[in-house]
Parts: sequence; structure tokens; C-alpha cells
Amino acid sequence: MQDFLTGIAFFLIIEGLVYALAPSVVAAMAKRLPETPQSQLRVFGVVSLALGVGLVWLLRG
Repeated sequence: MQDFLTGIAFFLIIEGLVYALAPSVVAAMAKRLPETPQSQLRVFGVVSLALGVGLVWLLRG
């Protein structure tokens, strides 16, 4: 459970840095999001998921 909470904390830190350092980039991306095809969003999500699982596997293995 501690590892899970640590992961959530790191996620919040990274998200906070993005919003703090580049809020205009985040706003521009949010405006373009509805125009992005769902298939492209789904592929990006699956790739991100696979990279995250792979990274955890390498770090824990």
C-alpha cells in the first residue's frame, strides 16, 4: 500500500510541475483534446500504460 501511495504522490508532483511551469501549454493541449481522434487517444493511453508497467517491472525486478 505504501508503494501505491508513493506512486500517487509522484504523479501529483509531476502534474503539479506541469501546471506550474507551463500552464499555457496545458491549456492549449486541453483545447485540442476534443479534436483528437479517440483511436489516437486510446493508443497513447495503452502505450503510456505499457511504459509505466514496464518501468515498474524493471525497477522492482
